[in-house]
Order: sequence, then C-alpha cells, then structure tokens
Amino acid sequence: MSLSIANFNTKQNAVIMNFFEGNKIAGALLLAGVITLGTSILSRQFFPDEHHGEHKEHAYKWVESAPVEIADNTPKGPEPIEALLATADVAAGEVLHKKCLTCHSFEKGGPNKVGPHLWDTVNREKAHVTDYAYSDALRAKGGTWSYDSLNHFLYQPKSYIAGTKMNFAGFKTAQERANIIAYMRTLSDSPAPLPEPAK
Repeated sequence: MSLSIANFNTKQNAVIMNFFEGNKIAGALLLAGVITLGTSILSRQFFPDEHHGEHKEHAYKWVESAPVEIADNTPKGPEPIEALLATADVAAGEVLHKKCLTCHSFEKGGPNKVGPHLWDTVNREKAHVTDYAYSDALRAKGGTWSYDSLNHFLYQPKSYIAGTKMNFAGFKTAQERANIIAYMRTLSDSPAPLPEPAK
C-alpha cells in the first residue's frame, strides 16, 4: 500500500514538474514575442519607411537643394563718388589731408618727400612731376588722375596699382574719398570741372 502511494506521489510530482517546465517555456516564448513586437514598434517610430503606412509622414525626405554659392571676398572696388563730389565737404577733406603730410606736400611749389608733391594733381597726367622718381608700375599705368582713378587709388593704392611705392591703407568710405578729392581739386590755379554724376 505504501509503495502504491509513493508511486502515485512520484507521478504527481512529475506531472507538476512538467507543468511548471511547460509554463516556463511558454512564458519564455511569450516574453520573446513581446520583446520582438516592442522592438518592431520602436524601430518604426525611429526609422519609419514606406512599408509602415501609419508612420510614413514622419519619414525623413531628401530634398534637392540649390547649389550653395561661396562668398567671393576679393575686393570689388570702391563705390563711385561722382554724385558725392558736388556736395563734398572741402573743410573735412582738408582735415583728412593731414594724414598724408608725412609723405606729401600740398602747397604750390612744395617739395617732394617720400612721395611727390600733390599740387595741381586732379585731371593731370599720372607721373607728371618731372623731378620725382615714380615707380615703374605707376608709370606703366598711364592715363590721368581723373576723379575715378583717384577714387580707386585712394581706396586701396596697391590694389589699383600693384607695385606702387605708396604704403597707405586707403580711405575706406566713399564720403571720405569724396571730401579729400574735393579738397585736392581746390589745389590748382584752374581747378578741374566737377564730373557729371554717373547714371
């Protein structure tokens, strides 16, 4: 009798153990399914594609953009000053000319210094002072010291005439250049006529 009860208990224990083992396996499969489903849902949120219809609107789209223009930082030259000359401030130009007195004289019959005297320069031929040794670059430039050429030269001398001996950073505003050129125009027995404003 006791042997039969022991066999019964052994079989019952085996059934219970099999039941728990089955539950463990089922639970593991269920957990794997939940993890797979969760991973799939998360991947659709972060990496949507055309197959995930409900998330299609979140997809990143490649948009063809216009070519990027690289800024050209080379000097474009000075602003024209013809329109400013008619109302330029000659007195302000006289103040500005003091920056040039180390290298130039401005009075009639004045001496050459590091640079030539600048009496009667506006509308005169370049390199017109006969007793001054101009640079080859300035002599080769040729032409006259017109309002336009003075505007370019006084804006950035070495850009306008590469090789010039003039070491000066230039007057960067159009109004400054108009004022000093208007002052230089007065340094003549017969001042040059003002130019027509550019149209």
